[in-house]
Amino acid sequence: MGFNEQENAFIEWYPRGYGVGFKVKERLFETQTKYQRLELYETEGFGKLLVLDGTVQLVEIGEESYHEPLVHPVMLAHPNPRRVLIIGGGDGGTLREVLRHKTIEKAIMVEIDEMVIEVSRIYMNVARGAFEDPRAELIVGDGVEYLKNTDEKFDVIIVDSTDPVGPAKMLFSEGFFRNAYEKLNDNGLYITQAGSVYLFTNELLDAYRDMRKVFDEVHYFSFPVIGYASPWSFLVGVKGDINFRKVDLQRAKELKLYYYDPERHETLFQMPKYVRELLEKV
Repeated sequence: MGFNEQENAFIEWYPRGYGVGFKVKERLFETQTKYQRLELYETEGFGKLLVLDGTVQLVEIGEESYHEPLVHPVMLAHPNPRRVLIIGGGDGGTLREVLRHKTIEKAIMVEIDEMVIEVSRIYMNVARGAFEDPRAELIVGDGVEYLKNTDEKFDVIIVDSTDPVGPAKMLFSEGFFRNAYEKLNDNGLYITQAGSVYLFTNELLDAYRDMRKVFDEVHYFSFPVIGYASPWSFLVGVKGDINFRKVDLQRAKELKLYYYDPERHETLFQMPKYVRELLEKV
């Protein structure tokens, strides 16, 4: 897994020998942070590539294919999202997309690794000014501990974490989901990415099972993401009376989205038949 100097390529290997790779012009930066190995590359066709512990986080050209479906379906399904919590998302893309919504009064982002924020600010422009927005509050710290201890309440909670294996496993636990549920307002939405549909199927099933123990409703959907072993899965937890199957198309028109299509919101819910059947058995 990683950078191959002979081939000038970076390859992320998934289970069962499946790989996602990029041709690389040069390695721009690498360091061991307090929490993880961070690498940054200039690719041939997709701008800069951010890698954490050997796993692709994003490529500049096409990163919206991840950030748009992570953010806008829940934001547009909620009738009036004013206060939002983001856990993770150090590159700033999720915060940027949240702040595009005019209803937002406060968006708190909790990222554990300050180095991810700094490298993203210096080398990339994914945030596009989001960190300087007066509605944004950036906290460098442990999102699990923050959620456990905060007295704040939120309309939407977005978990923009690494894959649901290894260090991020805590973010996919029943206890974490219960804390999130408690910190949502009476009508609130929670969303997390949940890994590759084909290659992390068991992790998706486990997270779906635990979320169903906590939330009033749980929805699953998938989306093709550039740089990931697509289709990529997402899980949405509903608290209260919100119909996640319906989004506000009037608000959506103002956003001028590129990847996620609110007018075809129902297409999100397509899953491979065998995965859907496994989820329905949970």
